Amino acid sequence: FRDDEDTFKILIATDIHLGYLEKDPVRGNDTFITFDEILDHAQKNEVDFVLLGGDLFHENKPSRKTVHSCLETLRKYCMGDRPVEFEILSDQAVNFHYSKFPWVNYQDKNLNISIPVFSIHGNHDDPTGADALCALDILSCAGLLNHFGRSTSVEKIDISPILLRKGRTKIALYGLGAIPDERLYRMFVNKQVTMLRPKEDEDSWFNLFVIHQNRSKHGATNYIPEQFLDDFIDLVVWGHEHECKIVPSQNEQQCFYVCQPGSSVVTSLSPGEAVKKHIGLLHVKEKKMKMHKIALQTVRTFHMEDIVLADHPDLFNPDNPKVTQAIQAFCMEKVELMLDDAERARLGNPHQPEKPLIRLRVDYTGGFEPFSVHRFSQKYMDRVANPKDIIHFFRHREQKEKNENDLNFGKLVTRPAEGMTLRVEDLVKQYFQTAEKKVQLSLLTERGMGEAVQEFVDKEEKDAIEELVKFQLEKTQRFLKERRTDAEEEKIDEEVRKFRESRKKNTEEEDEEVREAMTRARAHRSEDADAVLVAASSDEELMDTGMKGTGDSDDGFPATVSRGRGRARGRARGARGQNPTARGSSQRGRG
Repeated sequence: FRDDEDTFKILIATDIHLGYLEKDPVRGNDTFITFDEILDHAQKNEVDFVLLGGDLFHENKPSRKTVHSCLETLRKYCMGDRPVEFEILSDQAVNFHYSKFPWVNYQDKNLNISIPVFSIHGNHDDPTGADALCALDILSCAGLLNHFGRSTSVEKIDISPILLRKGRTKIALYGLGAIPDERLYRMFVNKQVTMLRPKEDEDSWFNLFVIHQNRSKHGATNYIPEQFLDDFIDLVVWGHEHECKIVPSQNEQQCFYVCQPGSSVVTSLSPGEAVKKHIGLLHVKEKKMKMHKIALQTVRTFHMEDIVLADHPDLFNPDNPKVTQAIQAFCMEKVELMLDDAERARLGNPHQPEKPLIRLRVDYTGGFEPFSVHRFSQKYMDRVANPKDIIHFFRHREQKEKNENDLNFGKLVTRPAEGMTLRVEDLVKQYFQTAEKKVQLSLLTERGMGEAVQEFVDKEEKDAIEELVKFQLEKTQRFLKERRTDAEEEKIDEEVRKFRESRKKNTEEEDEEVREAMTRARAHRSEDADAVLVAASSDEELMDTGMKGTGDSDDGFPATVSRGRGRARGRARGARGQNPTARGSSQRGRG
């Protein structure tokens, strides 16, 4: 492909995870350095725009340092006088309908953008809270990024493309931010997801779709099969999966190509993360495309090996009293070899971090005992970036007949493979499905409880579980009143059980219940925040009143002000400066 007035050049990256391990003294700046390299490639290659596939941030509420570093890098590379050579043909009020500034940033007369950045949100930086905002919305409001692919409806999704044109080449850019996999799977099955197509010359457009979901199967419905996507798509950029498969592979059934850029930072010490990290430079001319992969030079090298002790009977005998020392010496040899490989890989690349990531997985099945990982790690504190988890001991569970009365924790919670994400929601569901009858849920459903716990853990919605319990309790009480159930315990229990089973079957109604409860929880949190502000402001007024009298005291001493202590989430400010006599008195009020 030659660079001409008809060719789009697009830099593609996903899962940058800014802020991952930012407090780690060794790895804290890895994500920021690599993000700088990614945008540096965009500038040097004079791309038309950058396309990100979600999880720009690692945390839902990134720290000030992380947001500041992101803004700094975007401003450094994406603002300038170089003209943007493509135009937007679609209705931007539809593409960016949730924004207060519903137009692409480079068309804003107050901004000077040289490289537009388009991004969907991922599962790590998705919209939350009463206002459903995410970190990308801050960047979008600042005019440094174009957040698209956001769906507010949970009943029907219409994906309207951003229509781009450069010379004779036209791109329809579709995006869908992260949605819980089970919900999106069900919506695809129920034909509730529609990809809208341009009215004019629909076959002349290059259709590019960006998605952030599980691609590999993690459960019956905990992923999105590729055949769910429309066959008119030309290329799918698949975010969320961290293994780099940047070269587009064709789906034989749907005939489109799938590009999986993978993450730009190692966030789990698993085999998929050990694959070399790349970003993609996509050329599109009319209906043809070409992907050029660019290796990232600033990514910390990651080396991984597996050892099965039972495969070395000539070296290790479990009955030998000194077998543990022999295993430790063998592991040290392996780690030294991996460090040598890492040193060779660094030759000629001064941008690569000095300390590598090392992982040695040891299967000690067969009567062996693990040695002290902590003591082992002390030897590599100055040579490895992850000394505390170099060694990972694991053992294949042996199938044994067990007493029926014994509680089998192995069955209670199925352990995922290393690197696979197991959600809290799934754990809750598994627990109640396998728990004894006396600890089973009788009023709530496992699904609803799982969703509430997930919100509590991921989004810090402190009132999520309480509000769900209240909501479902109120609903059950209304149901019993309508049925005019006799005040006998057995009949009430039976009616509650029937009502619960009917709710479990109606998944859409149950989803609506969870959404209503979460809305209540967010509203409750907003009220609490307002109460804190009111308490703080009234406290400041008290403080101002007290300060006015400090200069007029006849004795030359500051006038003492009696202070109240607020009870709305936090203490009222200024308590530290009280006069000792006032502090010891009983003049405390409840705010």
